[in-house]
Amino acid sequence: MENYAELLETLTQQEQDLQFAAFNSDTALTLGMNIIELAKAKQKIITVNITINGKVLFHHAMQGASADQADWIRRKNNVVARFGRCSFYVGIDHKHRGVVFEDIKYLDPLDHAANGGAFPITIRNTGIIGTVTVSGLRQAEDHALVIEALRAVLA
Repeated sequence: MENYAELLETLTQQEQDLQFAAFNSDTALTLGMNIIELAKAKQKIITVNITINGKVLFHHAMQGASADQADWIRRKNNVVARFGRCSFYVGIDHKHRGVVFEDIKYLDPLDHAANGGAFPITIRNTGIIGTVTVSGLRQAEDHALVIEALRAVLA
């Protein structure tokens, strides 16, 4: 069995560490292209989306990506919007508490997916303004790709 408590601590630390002083369309382009380049280097096929205040600033489906990935992105983004945490945290937190996320009556699974890959874009001392989301890999890989790109852009 995975050590959920340790993973939740790591995810919380990532959310606290990976925050921006400012974020605009140019930042979105840099971050989005960074994710695409990382995926290409790893020979992975993904779709990436960066949405700020309901406006899509970056969206790219790599050659061979499935159309379904856009819907996964929408569902994962809804989880970030609802819970104010990265989608991986929400999914792991529910597993840790023994709750099946898909069984929550007030959250339609057609609109919510607590799978890794959607990460809040947070302005330090302001709050969450949007999401950066990857879909197409296993959830831990989707999440890790976002984290790697955020670290590079914020460095």
